[in-house]
Amino acid sequence: MAVKGDPDVTIKIPRPLYAQLKQVIGGSGFHSVTEFIVYVLRDLMSHHAEGKGLPTMPTSGPGGEGDVDPLSPDEIEAIRKRLSSLGYL
Repeated sequence: MAVKGDPDVTIKIPRPLYAQLKQVIGGSGFHSVTEFIVYVLRDLMSHHAEGKGLPTMPTSGPGGEGDVDPLSPDEIEAIRKRLSSLGYL
């Protein structure tokens, strides 16, 4: 739990998503899943600040918000290419 005055907060994500992100960032230069998530959120917010908007929230599947579809090999490759183009791989 965050202490009053602590600049960080805790955000919960589904464990399967965490495991997938940990696999994706392996060898990327990110030191943790948290560091990667902060990077992605900052990138997303910069797009929003530039007037490009945010992606729309997908509707939840039959099992609710705890279900996370596994990343496809194409999605993993796209993430790796993006990380590489940013100099992380």
